[in-house]
Amino acid sequence: MRMPHPTPTPEPFPFERDSALPYPPAYEPAMAVGPAAIAAFDALVHELHPDAARVDTTRLQRLAGWLASLPASEARRAIDERLQCLQDLRAMAADPAWDCEPAMRRRLDRLFAYVDEDEGLIPDRTPLFGLLDDVLLIELTWPAFAAEAEDFRDFCAYRRIEHPPGDAVQQRAAWVRDRLAELALLQHHARVSDSHYVNGRTPEPVFRVA
Repeated sequence: MRMPHPTPTPEPFPFERDSALPYPPAYEPAMAVGPAAIAAFDALVHELHPDAARVDTTRLQRLAGWLASLPASEARRAIDERLQCLQDLRAMAADPAWDCEPAMRRRLDRLFAYVDEDEGLIPDRTPLFGLLDDVLLIELTWPAFAAEAEDFRDFCAYRRIEHPPGDAVQQRAAWVRDRLAELALLQHHARVSDSHYVNGRTPEPVFRVA
């Protein structure tokens, strides 16, 4: 059984559902993608996130059918929400205060290279479906970026609220130092709380009735 994994939005694509909506025949020609192209896309997905769901013709067609079944505003929102997550990753990669590990940087570069290419699995000019492959790539590989993206968002909030002094390196160091101090304080409070129950004893009552 596949365990739940992070998704870029609270409402995941219905990509792996066996009961996904059938695609209308009218959209079939626009989604006539060859097996070799799908295999290459699937290979990229698993290069970025080895535990991602497999991409095949049936799943891609069903996802296209689901997108086509939505009202235009909802279809646009489903695309835009995932593109916003992409912009968050771009901001993270460009921020001088955020030094990604080399492996993470390589994954980001591969992701950006694909979505910046107009002629991907589905050409960007294709009506309605042109960005479906881009946002599907974001959706399926998000677990590879989720923890880093969440830390970066926390750092941005810290920098905006606390205004740490110094250059980019010093600001990042201040964030790490303060977050570690907060964690140590939480752990201390947990130990103090647990100490009241050591050896099975319950806390002494504050008031006693004679």
